[in-house]
Amino acid sequence: MNTKRILLLGAGNAQIDAIEYCKRRGWEVIGCSYTSEDKGISLLDHFEQVDIKDVDGVKRVAEQYQVNAVYSIGSDLAMPTAMKVSELLSLPHFVSSKTAQICHAKHLLRETLGRNFVGNEEYLVCGTLEEALQFQRYPGMMKPVDSQGQRGCFRVDCAEDIRMHFADSLEYSKEGKIILEPYVEGAEISVNAYFQNGALRFALVSDRITFSEFPGGIIKEHRLPSILAGTEAEKEAVDLVKRIARRLELHDGPCYCQMKLDENQHPIILEVAPRLDGCHMWNLIRHYCGVDLLDACFSHLMEQKEVLTAPVDFPKEEYRLKFLCRESGALFDRDAYDCTGAEYVFWYYESGERVKKLNGYMEKGGISDSENGSRKIGRGGRKG
Repeated sequence: MNTKRILLLGAGNAQIDAIEYCKRRGWEVIGCSYTSEDKGISLLDHFEQVDIKDVDGVKRVAEQYQVNAVYSIGSDLAMPTAMKVSELLSLPHFVSSKTAQICHAKHLLRETLGRNFVGNEEYLVCGTLEEALQFQRYPGMMKPVDSQGQRGCFRVDCAEDIRMHFADSLEYSKEGKIILEPYVEGAEISVNAYFQNGALRFALVSDRITFSEFPGGIIKEHRLPSILAGTEAEKEAVDLVKRIARRLELHDGPCYCQMKLDENQHPIILEVAPRLDGCHMWNLIRHYCGVDLLDACFSHLMEQKEVLTAPVDFPKEEYRLKFLCRESGALFDRDAYDCTGAEYVFWYYESGERVKKLNGYMEKGGISDSENGSRKIGRGGRKG
């Protein structure tokens, strides 16, 4: 039997889980990236230095290695390319390239869902400061239409805030546009969901705990079970994911949604991504309830298996995924973090490495997950 081959777009920290999983399955793993410095490159069987946004370049690599699938996890940038190349080469894929592009572009997502769609508020898309100053729904949130990872996001409370931050926000947009929409005061949640043949096979709401002192919802923890477990708000959040998936024709594969709760505890949609999240949530979920979304994703894609059919028991014990964060530009020090009792620790940096600027405030230097019970005491928090 010929060895299966898969082309993964990107070879950075977000892809290492996928690379290691595919290698354990005995598949040949090819990777590509615009840079030759990604940390996952050494794990690959083959590497080609090709920008993951370059459809023609990625298609050439896929043809060169005669791969069985093209995929990526944790990357909004990669999904339109992965789906487009899969369409062109008649390879298995979960969603259309059109759906992937809609989810990648915040203004297209809101336009497709419709202004009156549940969880959608009034918004303004603009490419110039003059256009942006027409926004009147303060407080507001200003962000690039096509970035990820909280890059270029700013809360704006007045026109002067727009003037102050517009250029910085626009810098992160390849399309040269930003979106302004009303700021929602309330708790943040995420929903990790999985679909097969149009049926929702799995959905789990988690609390998304962010740094209150920084703009844009920069993540510092995920918590399971959510404080919404068993409430009407939880049911409404899952129902919202179902209806969004139908509207976007997302019938197969993973779906990751970020939401906020308004003053009436109704979920407001912020982001929708037809992929596994980039925060290793699949691993926390596996520890929490035994469901392996990473395995489901690749078994579904590569082998067309039926996945996630067994009922799931959600424990009451609290589990947390902690981000070991450090300021942009600072030197990283692994010894500054207490990971005692963690079930899983993954480092993005070695001690002494300088933390790269991504969102410009507080960057991920690693992650740890643990159960906050008598058996597991580690929280992965910073010492001091």
